[in-house]
Amino acid sequence: SEAKPPKEETPKGISPVKAKKTPSPADAERRKLRPGSGGEKPPEEPPFTYQLKAVPLKFVKEMKDIVLTEAESVGSSAIFEVLISPSTAITSWMKDGSNIRESPKHKFIADGKDRKLHIIDVQLSDAGEYTCVLRLGNKEKTSTAKLVVEGIP
Repeated sequence: SEAKPPKEETPKGISPVKAKKTPSPADAERRKLRPGSGGEKPPEEPPFTYQLKAVPLKFVKEMKDIVLTEAESVGSSAIFEVLISPSTAITSWMKDGSNIRESPKHKFIADGKDRKLHIIDVQLSDAGEYTCVLRLGNKEKTSTAKLVVEGIP
């Protein structure tokens, strides 16, 4: 029973050591200066505004001509596809220089940077020159391809 009081004393003996372990002001300073613990970096280089300036308006993948023979094309569909950058650009579609509106005949598919013109139930009259117009602010780019429907010889 006499062994107990000393044991109670040991926590008291440890506590001053704990106090010493708390970081000294010098340690705190050193931590601030260590490179990579960047409290300072983000304001210097805002990544997003920089990117917007850097991204040129462009077709990553241009439209390709589609050649179909009348026999296989009538009633099937043709898909013009472009890959654009940046994905915030607006695409519109034209056939032979006039705007195409979305309809049961023409479906516009926009999936991020992937833009498609889906021509449903292709007829001979759908043959022509198709253009994808890419707009961002006051900039404009176009990509053009042909839909060729060959009559049966």
